[in-house]
Amino acid sequence: MHYRELSVPGAWEITPLQHGDPRGVFLECFKSGPFVEAVGHPFDLQQANCSVSAAGVLRGLHFADVPPGQAKYVTCTKGAVLDVVVDIRVGSPTFGQWDSVLLDDTDRRAIYLGEGLGHAFMSLEDDSTVLYLCSRGYAPGREHGIHPLDPEIGIAWPTTARDGTPLTPQLSEKDAAAPSLAEAQAAGLLPDVESVDAYLRSLRA
Repeated sequence: MHYRELSVPGAWEITPLQHGDPRGVFLECFKSGPFVEAVGHPFDLQQANCSVSAAGVLRGLHFADVPPGQAKYVTCTKGAVLDVVVDIRVGSPTFGQWDSVLLDDTDRRAIYLGEGLGHAFMSLEDDSTVLYLCSRGYAPGREHGIHPLDPEIGIAWPTTARDGTPLTPQLSEKDAAAPSLAEAQAAGLLPDVESVDAYLRSLRA
């Protein structure tokens, strides 16, 4: 299992070692030891979610108040998605920057997004199935969104599906009505880097 920190600090791409034979494939999709070695603290699993999305479905950008935030360990068990992390921590040197990982049923990579980061993905194939391991349970009052097509962030979302057909982004009503990054910052919705760093230090204590 190989961890690679992304250009947004606090997010990692995880590539598993796959063992194949005529029966199929086996892999470890999560292992506590390598996780702690890479990230610096344990992953406290509190909730597991699953979503199934048609090609073009765009979910996000979502984030939670810090503390305690909500870290996510995300994999795609069927199909393919482009998974995106955005630095929304006010005061961070990489504020507003994004990075991405292709999650699919071929390489079977995962992405870990620490507390205080924005998360979104676009499905590249019908019935793409995504599993999220979450460090905190869903709490509507402290969860927020940013419009995933905000030009200020400028995410380069795919325009073609896995089979080469054109993609049209499909957003939920809630995500389509979400504020821009600048509007979310002006409204005081975004976490600040000092609070996030303090919370992460408490996890390592």
